[in-house]
Amino acid sequence: MTPRILKTSFSFMGPVSSSMIAPATGQVASTFGIDNDVINALTTSIFVLAFAFGPLFVGPMSELYGRSRVLQVANLWYLAWNFGCGFAQTESQLLVFRFLAGMGGGAPTSVRSAAVFLVIAGDQKREEKPSRFTPWLRCWGLPVGPITGAWIAERSSWRWVFWSTSIADAVIQILGVFCLRETYAPILLERKAERIRRSMDAEKVPYGEIRTVFDRPRSLETGIPSWPKHSFALSHSFSANQSSRYSAVYMAYLYGSLYIILTTIPSIFQGVYQQSVGIAGLHYIALGIGLVGASCSNASILDKVYLYLKSKKGGVGKPEFRLPPMFPGTLLFMIGCLILGWAAQAQAHWIVPDIGIVLAGAGITLNIQSVHTYIVDCFTLHAASALAAACCLRALAGFGFPLFAPAMYSALGFGKGDTILAVAAFVLGCPAPWILWRYGERIRNSSRYAHP
Repeated sequence: MTPRILKTSFSFMGPVSSSMIAPATGQVASTFGIDNDVINALTTSIFVLAFAFGPLFVGPMSELYGRSRVLQVANLWYLAWNFGCGFAQTESQLLVFRFLAGMGGGAPTSVRSAAVFLVIAGDQKREEKPSRFTPWLRCWGLPVGPITGAWIAERSSWRWVFWSTSIADAVIQILGVFCLRETYAPILLERKAERIRRSMDAEKVPYGEIRTVFDRPRSLETGIPSWPKHSFALSHSFSANQSSRYSAVYMAYLYGSLYIILTTIPSIFQGVYQQSVGIAGLHYIALGIGLVGASCSNASILDKVYLYLKSKKGGVGKPEFRLPPMFPGTLLFMIGCLILGWAAQAQAHWIVPDIGIVLAGAGITLNIQSVHTYIVDCFTLHAASALAAACCLRALAGFGFPLFAPAMYSALGFGKGDTILAVAAFVLGCPAPWILWRYGERIRNSSRYAHP
């Protein structure tokens, strides 16, 4: 198994765990006597809340100690708490264990993209780098989780939803111990420099003379950095967040809308269409088709659009050339929401809401993938910290949106509720790429870590 697939597999477990319990929330509510819709939705979304905080520390730490080491430690943390979720005896225990599991499960969100970017980019030209790490496996994580969870819950119990993911993650962890290799250039060069230092006579060659291009100032006597490494790296997240705030806001809205769709599919197909838990779970395939189909097609489109715009600008490329797919993406998302909501409201044939889910998923992917590659292309070496900052806001939206969704749909119905999502996407989505296109370079120049 290659490092690219292994790192994507670590990231695959996060989306699976975040969404896998969604079809089984009815069983969880029955077990613990939960009669509050918000608390019931919280059992799914609290995992995503942890995504907001874990990457803020894990992303920068991976730039201090390496991608591989941090990924494996974070995955072990996730594995322990996710396994414990299956033994929860109260709703409070389940919520706490879910949150702690999310702290580790969300780590690959920032680290994986930056790591895979370095694995496969190599000596490729800059315009070919970001779109080549298309996380197709991770895109399948969101729909595969609920589909599997629905059938597990129907055939056994909700506890096996957690135990099954823990077993799968343990296999990935074992493979990672033997197969996962470091890819972060500063860490690799630092290790090489350390080997050279140990092999040389310290009296003839001062310890501090052997340095890499990424080294911070060191003491000539001890070789220890002359100022704290942790404060240096952890500050990247907040600096990157300041520079990518415009793109992060819209990505957060779309991510929150995605989790609304994830958590309302059971209520649509079990409630409106009176389907069983297992059959209702199959409708997540429509979401997978939208997410994966758009992700794979957009990977090559991003490169072609970038090269075309670069040629029009005299051979000078900019990260903003990654943004054009956001325009059709916003349109697809709006159309998908309208079809999904009003078809469910009218109780049309079940295939019609599925078409809406496909279009909404495709629109979400086009936008998020464009923003993702834009951020990676902006921050390159510090991509993990930049993505961590953007993913913090995104995770907060993914946590909060499903909490108000039951009340919104109860008061307005699926038609008007999804119309609100579509209108909000129009208000946020249309200006976002234009603002970044016009002012993106100025925003990037405000950060000392952004690529020129």
